[in-house]
Amino acid sequence: MVIAAAPDISFLIPAYNADDTLAECLASLQQQTRSNWQAVVVDDGSTDRTWEVLEGIARTDSRIRLARQPNAGAAAARNHAARLASAPLLCMLDADDWLDPTFIESMQPVAEDASPAVIAYCDYRRVAPGGRLLRVEQAPILTGDAAKREFSSFCALAIHTVVFPKSLFELLGGMNESLQTGEEWDLWLRMAFAGAEFRHVDKCLAFYRMKAGSLSGDPVKLVRDAVRVTTEAQALQMQQGLSAGGPETGWITPPVSQLRMLAWVIAAKCDPTLDVAALAALLPEMPDAAGYENLLAGVILHGLQTGLFIDRADDLIDVSDKWQPTFLLLIQLIQKHSFPGTGRKIIDAVCWHISAANPSRSFSLGNVQVVSVALETLSRIPKAEPADTLIMHAMSGGQHVGSFVGPFWGDLSIRAQIRLVMHEMQADEHLQTPHALAYASSWTREALRGYRTFGGLIIKSGRRRGRLERLLVRVGRNALLATAPGDKQDNDARLSEILRDFEHRLAPRFRNSAEPRSEKRKQTAPTQSEEEYWEHMFERPDPWNYISVYEQVKYAQTLSLIPEGIEKALELACAEGIFTEKLAPKVGRLTATDISQRAIDRAIKRCRDHGNVELRVLDFVKSDVPPEQDLVICSEVLYYMKDEEMLAAVCRKMAAAVKPDGYLITAHAHIRQDEPDRTGFDWGHPFGAETIKRVFAAQAGLALEETIDTELYAIHRFRKGAVADPALRIEAHGAPLDTDVAKHIICGPAGIGREAAWKTEVTTSVPILMYHRIAEDGPAALRRFRTPPEIFRKQMQFLRRQGYYSVTAQNLANLLRSGKPIQGRPVMLSFDDAYLDFQSNAYPILAENDFSADVFVVTDKVGGRSDWDSAHGEPAPLMSWSHIQELHQKGISFGSHLASHTPASAMENQALLAEAMLSRDALQSRLGAPVESIALPYGGTDFRVPGILALAGYSIGFTTRPAKATFSDNFFALPRFEVRGDRPLGAFPGLVGLPGAFIG
Repeated sequence: MVIAAAPDISFLIPAYNADDTLAECLASLQQQTRSNWQAVVVDDGSTDRTWEVLEGIARTDSRIRLARQPNAGAAAARNHAARLASAPLLCMLDADDWLDPTFIESMQPVAEDASPAVIAYCDYRRVAPGGRLLRVEQAPILTGDAAKREFSSFCALAIHTVVFPKSLFELLGGMNESLQTGEEWDLWLRMAFAGAEFRHVDKCLAFYRMKAGSLSGDPVKLVRDAVRVTTEAQALQMQQGLSAGGPETGWITPPVSQLRMLAWVIAAKCDPTLDVAALAALLPEMPDAAGYENLLAGVILHGLQTGLFIDRADDLIDVSDKWQPTFLLLIQLIQKHSFPGTGRKIIDAVCWHISAANPSRSFSLGNVQVVSVALETLSRIPKAEPADTLIMHAMSGGQHVGSFVGPFWGDLSIRAQIRLVMHEMQADEHLQTPHALAYASSWTREALRGYRTFGGLIIKSGRRRGRLERLLVRVGRNALLATAPGDKQDNDARLSEILRDFEHRLAPRFRNSAEPRSEKRKQTAPTQSEEEYWEHMFERPDPWNYISVYEQVKYAQTLSLIPEGIEKALELACAEGIFTEKLAPKVGRLTATDISQRAIDRAIKRCRDHGNVELRVLDFVKSDVPPEQDLVICSEVLYYMKDEEMLAAVCRKMAAAVKPDGYLITAHAHIRQDEPDRTGFDWGHPFGAETIKRVFAAQAGLALEETIDTELYAIHRFRKGAVADPALRIEAHGAPLDTDVAKHIICGPAGIGREAAWKTEVTTSVPILMYHRIAEDGPAALRRFRTPPEIFRKQMQFLRRQGYYSVTAQNLANLLRSGKPIQGRPVMLSFDDAYLDFQSNAYPILAENDFSADVFVVTDKVGGRSDWDSAHGEPAPLMSWSHIQELHQKGISFGSHLASHTPASAMENQALLAEAMLSRDALQSRLGAPVESIALPYGGTDFRVPGILALAGYSIGFTTRPAKATFSDNFFALPRFEVRGDRPLGAFPGLVGLPGAFIG
């Protein structure tokens, strides 16, 4: 007789007609390395010998406590057992489960009856009928909010893998006896939302026996109770203010969670007589499964393997007749309620998982054909119907050497297989070279075609050995392809026929040899002196647009600081005399000077009606400044001094030229280098208005008398003599700003300059931001796709302040292909659909912040409206071809958004290829430049799409997967972050990896 001490852990075991498994279950407790346990077994109204078996075992072990009740279900039996349990920790076992001998030893030290409670959980294995162990089921990590998130969607832990405090169980009222299934899921959910901490013990310590015929229980009960638990989860989320759910948040909505259970149950039952539609009717609503394709594929595979007692995914191939009909019915059900192409993507993912488990197996499922070819024994492979997607694995010597995933057009002849191995897998070194006369003849022909190249390489063999070897490889490749058997029905022949047909339909106005338009900077000889530099600057009149509103307001403000009664005035750096002409009437005599003779010549013409003005060339840095002036004015030039020492020397010279009680006025911009915490210009000058003011104030006898300060510049008046408290006037600058001015302005507090970031930072990833409309008004249902212009302005100002520079799609492709770290802080700005408000609202803001962008055009809708939005309200107008051409001339890049705005994943191969080619041709014909980028409408892609886009002539494509683009991404499935108009402005910095950074 084993005598029980006070137990550390109690096991709650309901038993109903379990006389065949109870002994093994209890024996696993008796074999524990720690003996201080209690088992409370409740016979739940059994009609077999369960009670007799229990009594016999309990007679020899007082640690086993027995109880009986009329049949009330497992949850009621466990609650009964918990009331009789005397240990502070609990674990729940089914009568057909058993535990590893180290279970208590490993789990008890982890669980804690504390505040908050600590729950221990481990991994487990299912055991097939007959005793075969299936794979280890690894438990998820449930730290932080992950426990709430996971249990809100599914039962993440098996019932017998968890040890928890009895006090928490009692606090929560035990198990919900109204649930016939999923009662443990409901308990874990409530424990998670009660704040319990879940700790993983990384060991497989529990075993679950599967019985033939039960196959996870009654499907109706499973689905019905899953609806109840997930609905309860939603209520708990709302109580705690947690996420409403969605693919981008990680939280799964109740309808998707319920679909998840439905899919698992249908797959696990794997019963061709199961009424799938009736089971689906138990769900309150059938959700759109788009975005959850990989999740559902994993759930379905797990259900199939569980129901069929299969350990490896590829073993499903051998019993495909048992599960494929039900699987395809489930896919049809999901697709009926989901975004076009969702079902196809689930099939893609399922096929890939099965295939990856063993690439030497061939099979077909729905629209996907998986082919494994042994390169030593190639033979023709017919195309299965209705396959349009090919997954091909190449095997050499039993080893996997390459894979191809893409569109499928016809049978796989030996030639078609060789081409895929050579050109798509880059695995031609594993191909067998035939010892046939035909091959030798073909090799000779290929070599003779390149005889001149051979000759040149042989003559220069010392440095050309590598090129010679590559040429020999290419000759061998071409010869092998030429001799391999093919036919008019094979994949390559069918594709060539389709492409020829499309080529005849394309507009002949554009050829791929056309070069893209580029603005080349005029090359000039390097200047040899300051004078030559400034002469070059004044080659064209008014190089800084001094007649702009911005400059004219600044002139008026400067003139307002000039005192009455100035007799003798000196203007330094007068340029072409635009301000000189305004200053002349306010002074007696004016000498205006500039370093450039060209500038002075234009100033003389402008001021010829002012007899009190003398204009002459003067380099005030190198030469003396005319003395005895009542007023000296010098603006927008002193930050050209190379350093502060040079500035101080010039300031002394200017101050010395002012008479006692005379004045000195200077106007200069705020420069970010000089004042990093305020709005200013990012010109590369070493200092700006603040330093210039400070250096002048330090000159003997010179005192600051009055300042006009604006957001962008400051005008200072100094007096040579005593001054009371200096006056300060805060005024506005002139607006609107010329783009050439605005693009140099950095708004807000300290950030990092583009040049500084370029010199000090490198990155291996690039954020791509996806916008739609830049507008205030529109249908409420489309709010997420609409960013107000002022919010967009703040976003662009933020990127500018943080040192980002824009790259186009083609720039990005080149950067990613190089594989080299990228300098500075690149960002790509993309706009889908080509709405008219891009031209009116977005482009001016982009230009004023010195950004370019890529706009993706729905080519059949140009000049029309976004009719794909018509279900939500009045469709918005789209740009016309004239708008697109005008913006293209201004540096905006354009790519395709297909022709009809149809999801690519919803189109058949040939239709998608036609639309992709025709859309690209339309853009190239209108723009007269190559178009190589495409953004897929709705981000809809699948295994076929990248290959079809490549055939259509594109080199880079974009989806809506939220992530940064990296070197490892598929170039036709680059991710983008959606900039949502219904999110707060403060969320924007996080999209580029700067969460919490100032924006406003």
